[in-house]
Amino acid sequence: MPEYLSPGVYVEEIDTGPRPIEATNTSTAVFVGFTEKAEDVRTVDGEQIVTDLTNRPTYITNWIQYTQKFGGLVDGAYLPLAIQGFFTNGGTKCYIVSLRQIPPAQVGLLNASSEPSLIARSRKSGLGGMDYRVRIAASTNGAGGVADEEAENADGLKPFDVIVEKRTTTGDWQVKDVRKEVRLEEVETDDGGRQVRVAYRSNKASELIDIVIPDQSRSLTELWPSEQQQSLSIEQKLLAAPTPSEFRGDVAARTGVEGLEVLDDARIICVPDLMTTMPGEKLDLKMVKAVQTSLVAHCERLGDRMAILDTPPNLNPQEVKAWRQDITGFDSAYAVMYYPWIEVMDLSTDRSMHMPPSGFMAGVWARTDNTRGVHKAPANEVVMGATGLAYNVTKGEQDVLNPIGVNCVRSFAGMGIRIWGARTLTSNALWRYVSVRRLFNMIETTIENSTQWTVFEPNDPRLWGKIRRDVGSFLTTQWNAGALYGASPSQAFYVKCDEQTNPPESRDLGRVVVEVGIAPVKPAEFVIFRISQWNPELSA
Repeated sequence: MPEYLSPGVYVEEIDTGPRPIEATNTSTAVFVGFTEKAEDVRTVDGEQIVTDLTNRPTYITNWIQYTQKFGGLVDGAYLPLAIQGFFTNGGTKCYIVSLRQIPPAQVGLLNASSEPSLIARSRKSGLGGMDYRVRIAASTNGAGGVADEEAENADGLKPFDVIVEKRTTTGDWQVKDVRKEVRLEEVETDDGGRQVRVAYRSNKASELIDIVIPDQSRSLTELWPSEQQQSLSIEQKLLAAPTPSEFRGDVAARTGVEGLEVLDDARIICVPDLMTTMPGEKLDLKMVKAVQTSLVAHCERLGDRMAILDTPPNLNPQEVKAWRQDITGFDSAYAVMYYPWIEVMDLSTDRSMHMPPSGFMAGVWARTDNTRGVHKAPANEVVMGATGLAYNVTKGEQDVLNPIGVNCVRSFAGMGIRIWGARTLTSNALWRYVSVRRLFNMIETTIENSTQWTVFEPNDPRLWGKIRRDVGSFLTTQWNAGALYGASPSQAFYVKCDEQTNPPESRDLGRVVVEVGIAPVKPAEFVIFRISQWNPELSA
């Protein structure tokens, strides 16, 4: 109580109205997988600071932020395309966890002393760069002879040709790019210093590789490449087959899936690169099952997020049924499975490819949340950016998959490619639908976060009344938004916090018990019209 010791006017603020409760975020996704790079470059007081982002959840809100920290599309990794699909379909915010990086393939070019002097680096990141090799040859004139002495520089170094070849499916090499009369030149910088650069005829550099000068302090003679033939490669440790422990990580070390426990606002978890295979490797289905099992357990334990699971590639509906029921056997309301893979255009290779749908599905979830609300099932929605499907599911085939919780993505004439399922992987009919589980997740986390003020308050009827008032106001708002079923708020929910829920023995233990009952709206999964013949004359 305040003290009033001297005469005067005292103004006091008191809380008389309800404390507004705002619904928590429902659409923040987390993507775990492989990227081109993982670094944050900042300039502080003129000094460039580079922070390694490997296995560090990094918050981004658009594709440009992703490319700044994690690079672009990567041939051989699904995560960058999944991120692109997420934002294309309406996603607005997510975390990136880069387990490892797949940089551009490169090779060191040797000088006349057989020492590495230059680097030939693929312009596109990923595994596809390892299909190329570089040949350095003496430049020839138009008649096919060696370039004349006039082409030599002051040090007697002659220009050279750069030939880029690609390995074909038969193992042969095919010339893809030729740059003639390439030179190294010394130029003066703005501050009066010296810089060596690669000079191409007509200033047209190769579209497939870059020639990089790693050490500017060396002379032209030391840098000039000799005639040679080198294949591009990627560091071997980056090409090792992924392991369950790499994906699962450790909560104490804040790595992998387990490290996501520190993210209080994570709501959707996707691991598209669980299906990535390295050169010479096959997809390990036991590893896929192990990682997905740990992912589902993670979501079950925390209770505020859901996992979007991908099926293995190249499965037909019968094989997907076996994978769902006999091999994995998941029974969880916190996991969702989609089939089949979708077809997209991979701009890193300029060709179409099939990829896991989880990233695109997460984007549709976010779009539905933002346009309709979390209570709307994320189904009968167009999948933006998908150009096709790996398998066109028929109605009869979906009749087999839908009851076991496999949500199909289907193509309809004149309607595009749409999500045509909204079920979880649980056997409990109460939590059958994705929208019901996510609605409860949102309500539970919102009430938990917004009633922290009640802790250590006097446990009496005044506190109980404030709790009923605040939670009731929030649930009324949800009813007005169409999230709860009922003609009136009293039919849609109830909040009970009184002497019956809080007897003396419970209060002596320091407990305040609040019972909340909610009637969620459920999706109209089966729309049935019963049509019969009607004769108005007979019914008169």
